[in-house]
Amino acid sequence: MALNAPAVVILDARQVPLARRIAATLPGAAVHGPASLRDDADVAYERLGPHLGALFRAGTPIVGVCAAGILIRLLSPHLADKTAEPPVIAVSDDGRSIVPLLGGHHGANRLARTIANALGAHAAITTAGDTALGFALDAPPAGWRLAEDARVKAVTAALLAGEPVRLVTEAASADWLTAGGAPFGDWGRLTLHITHRSVVPGDDVADVTLHPAVLALGLGCERGCAPEELILLAKRVLVAGGLAPEAVACVASLDLKADEPAVSAVADWLGVPLRLFDAATLERETPRLTAPSDVVFRAVGCHGVAEAAALACAGTDGTLAMPKARSARGTCAIAQAPAIIEPQRCGRGRGRVTVVGIGPGAQAWRTPGADAAIADATDLVGYGRYLDLLGPPPPGCARHAYPIGAEEERCRAALALAAEGRRVALVSSGDAGVYGMASLLFELLDGADAETRWRGIELAVEPGVSALQAAAARAGAPIGHDFCAVSLSDLLTPWPAIVRRLRAAAEADFVVALYNPASQKRRGRLVEARNILAAHRPLDCPVVVARNLGREGERVDVTTLAGLDPDTVDMLTVVVVGSSQTRRVERGGRAWLYTPRGYETGGTETEDSAAPRAAESA
Repeated sequence: MALNAPAVVILDARQVPLARRIAATLPGAAVHGPASLRDDADVAYERLGPHLGALFRAGTPIVGVCAAGILIRLLSPHLADKTAEPPVIAVSDDGRSIVPLLGGHHGANRLARTIANALGAHAAITTAGDTALGFALDAPPAGWRLAEDARVKAVTAALLAGEPVRLVTEAASADWLTAGGAPFGDWGRLTLHITHRSVVPGDDVADVTLHPAVLALGLGCERGCAPEELILLAKRVLVAGGLAPEAVACVASLDLKADEPAVSAVADWLGVPLRLFDAATLERETPRLTAPSDVVFRAVGCHGVAEAAALACAGTDGTLAMPKARSARGTCAIAQAPAIIEPQRCGRGRGRVTVVGIGPGAQAWRTPGADAAIADATDLVGYGRYLDLLGPPPPGCARHAYPIGAEEERCRAALALAAEGRRVALVSSGDAGVYGMASLLFELLDGADAETRWRGIELAVEPGVSALQAAAARAGAPIGHDFCAVSLSDLLTPWPAIVRRLRAAAEADFVVALYNPASQKRRGRLVEARNILAAHRPLDCPVVVARNLGREGERVDVTTLAGLDPDTVDMLTVVVVGSSQTRRVERGGRAWLYTPRGYETGGTETEDSAAPRAAESA
């Protein structure tokens, strides 16, 4: 299973030095600590239990510098599917004992050994195969895949009992199997076969078949080739060569094909990375091509794409396992390397920009998806203040901070980095799609000056808690019925257009969230907005004034339209103005606001009776 970068979780300041030593041994690992240790941790959490649960659900390996019992108790409610759980490891405070608790065959045992070797400690491995044999057949190392219907338990049991197992090696060295002295030999009742060739259903040649990732599948295609066509071609070439899809390490092509859905579809079908090469690199493979083409050279700058890309991944000692085959609009070739192919060393990956909404800033208000995108990023791009809210970047991740007002510059920087094959998190406060960076990014991609190199970039948007949602939650439930949001900033929207929207919202009796309500140079707009709204609802209509939500200095005041003081509002504030139906209730020594879900029913409508309504599923 693919894993996120590990989280080394600590409980107090005493554990910081040990956690740093552990994180330094694990690529991409970050130290997670309580909010009080924000300066010493890469990621701060408010409450340990919810934070561990979020990491576990996101598939993040957890290394807890704490008692094993703490991890067991806090994670037990989340245990459901052992085939999908990430590694969970407990490390004693003195660093002497490393105990994999969960995910032993999903990387926990390997992580435990790595940590133990770095600390000079003992890895308390308890899974039978790992303990006695030094490996687990159902969790082979990176670059190896287990064929379906393998009799793993039978072969493992035989090896544990000291019974010889016949080992047939057809491709790639498997030192990891033999280094521990397991009783493999030239004969045996059971057979383990290492091959890059396909396994025919019902074939009794081997009880367990392991496929080493020694194949690279090269692709070329015309612009707009249908994904189904290229997938069918790839299947046909694999079948014709008797080659196992599980032995394919990567799909490779010319970088100009980065934005071709068909090429990406083949990589997705195989479940392997897509690697890209520039024309100059592929041109160096010309002497090894079966049929160099001048036509292709004139079109893209190299004499072949499919064969050249596959050979470039297989290395100088690689050979063509299957020469170029054609479909109506595509080409496919397969090269074989003498050893496991490491895709990250071949060309470059397809770059990605993930626009990440981090909510108001507090870690507890960030989604697991946002945390995973940040942890996986090679680069963080954003307004410096927002990046500061995240704490130090994960190890190996570059931080690109920009001043306020440089929104377009941030987007262009993120796209430029992704065009180089990097994984970029473009950070936005609140929800990235609500007055955030997402719309500007897509606007640039849709613009007349959009750069060609941006076409192959993968795009994703991770939602966040918006300022509107945060303010409403702090105040109770003022957006329990229809609501809208209006920005009072006239930097990009003419003020007359804003006025029209305010009047329409006021006349329609929406609850209205006012974003960007006031700045040092723009104080009068809020007064005008208040007057527009006051013309259609009572002056004692409840109003929420929320500043620095989820951050140090948070302040949430409940007032009225008449009492709304523009001098208490700035650009770090969101103002939520209730509708004519919004109510105020005093409970627990404070004021709460709510807007009844049904105006005509007085808010008594049940959830079951409301279920058919589209609003109920929002």
